[in-house]
Amino acid sequence: MTTNYPQVAVVILNWNGRYFLEKFLPSVFNSSYPNLSFVLGDNASTDDSVAFVRECYPTIKIIENGSNKGFAGGYNAVLEQVDADYFVLLNSDVEVTEKWIEPVIEMLERNANMAAAQPKIRALHERSKFEHAGASGGFIDAYGYPFCRGRILSHTEEDTGQYDNSIDVFWATGAALFIKADAWRASGGFDADFFAHMEEIDLCWRLKRMGFRIGVCPSSVVYHVGGGTLNASNPKKTFLNFRNNLMMLQKNLPFWTACRVIFVRLWLDLFALIQFLLKGKFGDAWAISRAHQEFFWYFFRTASKRKKLLGPFFEHGIYKGLIVSAYYFGDKKKFSSLSSKDFIR
Repeated sequence: MTTNYPQVAVVILNWNGRYFLEKFLPSVFNSSYPNLSFVLGDNASTDDSVAFVRECYPTIKIIENGSNKGFAGGYNAVLEQVDADYFVLLNSDVEVTEKWIEPVIEMLERNANMAAAQPKIRALHERSKFEHAGASGGFIDAYGYPFCRGRILSHTEEDTGQYDNSIDVFWATGAALFIKADAWRASGGFDADFFAHMEEIDLCWRLKRMGFRIGVCPSSVVYHVGGGTLNASNPKKTFLNFRNNLMMLQKNLPFWTACRVIFVRLWLDLFALIQFLLKGKFGDAWAISRAHQEFFWYFFRTASKRKKLLGPFFEHGIYKGLIVSAYYFGDKKKFSSLSSKDFIR
């Protein structure tokens, strides 16, 4: 193992993921990067996934959490015990390609003030299309709705190379997140209260407030199943997405901006709740109601985190309008249809 390359640790967080580990770990384990280690962090799985890795991949370090701490808390606990220059937080349902690590590390090494980056994410089951969770780099609109280069709302584009340039983005996907270990520690890692969903956007927002940049490196490509733990129609996922999004806005927006945006979001969320009711999706409707209840229950706890964040409030790179409105009424179903003038500078 050469010391000419920064030390990289690929860290996979697992919860009852034997199927995904058996299917995708071979491609990850055969990665060509010279100075590489592998860590499996386990969130108290009840299947035989840990035994499988211990038997078939004895060189992989296994760190077992005593309980299921979710994506956010689980990674926080595991990464406290990992020593490397770079962490790669990789979902267990990701298939990697040849030399997927090298170009991202090279980009981060060239840019001292870039803390984190992601590869291009394609869909495993529709390999010519971008995948929902990350595509070719993430952004958010003025009301906190996330979207990507290559994915707006549920519409994913065919990847024809239209987003193959490396650029700064607002957030990088947690499905394959490359981050400098020093930046991870300085930021405090994920907000464990999020449990799962939106934690990577919150982390990237905090990193930007600290003066760091976030990037996408499309010359690295991985394929993601998506929804491996919670599928899109799961009410628990609905609950976490709506609650965490409001918490993220409260933490990271200037006070009066946060008041205005959250007020509007509550009404938009009510409209979404009614839509779920009309479609007979009562579990999802109740999940939104629960999300609002917990948001207000933890309101002062979340507010206290605003004082602990480093750096000024940061809005640069946020889409100025409501992406839902642009999609349905402005016919802007592709990222390329958005102008740079549409983003806060």
